[in-house]
Amino acid sequence: MAACDQAACYLNIMDNEYYLELTECQPRIKELHFKEPINWQLKYGEVWAITGANGSGKTILGNIISGKIPISIGKIRYNVLSTTDKAPWQAVRMLTFDSVYGLANFRNSYYQQRWHSTENDDMPTVQDLLGTSLEPEILSIFGIDRMIDKKINFLSSGELRKFLLTKSLMEEPKILIIDNPYIGLDAESREVLTQTLKKLTYYAKTQLIFIFSSSEDIPDFVTHILPIQDMTVQEPISYNNFISQSNIILERADRICANEIQRKENIIELNNISVKYGTKVILNNFKWHIKTGERWVLTGGNGKGKSTILSLINADHPQAYSNDIKIFGKKRGSSGQSIWDVKKRIGYISPEMHTFYSQNISVLDVVASGLFDTIGSIWRYSDEQRAQCRKWLKLLDIEHLEEKSFTKISSGEQRLALLARTFVKEPEVLILDEPLHGLDTKNKIKIRNIIDEFVVSENTTLIYVSHYEKEFPGCITHILSL
Repeated sequence: MAACDQAACYLNIMDNEYYLELTECQPRIKELHFKEPINWQLKYGEVWAITGANGSGKTILGNIISGKIPISIGKIRYNVLSTTDKAPWQAVRMLTFDSVYGLANFRNSYYQQRWHSTENDDMPTVQDLLGTSLEPEILSIFGIDRMIDKKINFLSSGELRKFLLTKSLMEEPKILIIDNPYIGLDAESREVLTQTLKKLTYYAKTQLIFIFSSSEDIPDFVTHILPIQDMTVQEPISYNNFISQSNIILERADRICANEIQRKENIIELNNISVKYGTKVILNNFKWHIKTGERWVLTGGNGKGKSTILSLINADHPQAYSNDIKIFGKKRGSSGQSIWDVKKRIGYISPEMHTFYSQNISVLDVVASGLFDTIGSIWRYSDEQRAQCRKWLKLLDIEHLEEKSFTKISSGEQRLALLARTFVKEPEVLILDEPLHGLDTKNKIKIRNIIDEFVVSENTTLIYVSHYEKEFPGCITHILSL
């Protein structure tokens, strides 16, 4: 089929049985081409889930449907109402992990900035971004009314996800595509979201399309599944048939017998910690001691202070100096211990770090940045360090991505690259905040096994954060619930 211009490729038709129809489509960017042209139809009342492994092409297809990635051949037909001054694809919204970049000047801010209250004057609040015409019912769904005055970069990853979902629902798009909707949400919020989206399907105000890396996350009100494998769209299948055929299930890991901890000293001490911004108290008289070799799970609902605690340990939070904190036997702020002395002994990954890691550098350079505790800066590194980076790329089965730009790979592949960055210096302490975000089930099992093997063999101290009990590694010795 001959190439077409943008206007000719996208049609708004009003008397077709399909709400959306793709015929022989290929994206304009050659590197994003599917192995076969895309053909797919969405009918009124159907709820679809696009699913497949990390890097299979799911998000690319979502971006094609939403118009973010233009097509060069084929046709996309939208049977949606639109005003005369808008193109039909403008009635389609896609919510992804990096949608935060469209909210505020996140690309020009830096990772630690959220903890420095004096440097956030230009950041908008939740109220600023939602506007004045707020519907109390929608705001209360996820408790947005309780965070209305918060600066947008002060939101935890779960709170930010709730905000993005609320903002998208308030816009009432004709078609809403949500990429991994449950990422970062605690159990209560996941149930609230499920019921909210289910109601949307009944009222038919918005036609929903989901993108899932893990089939276990697909809610039961989905009617059809569109599998994608290795940049090839497979035959559609009903929800019931797909679930009955799914054979990779993430099960709770068998508990590993804890090695006897030979050294009894505390490696981390938080004593009567208090953190507040103005009159808002985040932590009050919080105490936590962790001994060398212990492996902790840290749990708690969205906005309960988990990220604040981790930032205090990882030398990111300025209020660490006004609190009684000891890391590696030294009090924070004492002579002879800089923040870099702390960071070089800690491997750290978090959703916030992923949000701010948007530099256009190679995957190999991203992994190497973990040796220098930087976010995005390109460093010269030795042949020995390069070999260490490649070792971890191979262990995570992403060595084929070595020279690819970090910004050009899928969010799941990005998470694997950041995990390689976390492990590359083989640290004494691992802080893994929602490390399995966006990974398919096969990769979740693999990473969980790598965590178990590494921390047990190296007697590494672990702090692991997750809202899913099934994602806990088997090496855990202690649990702290906020």
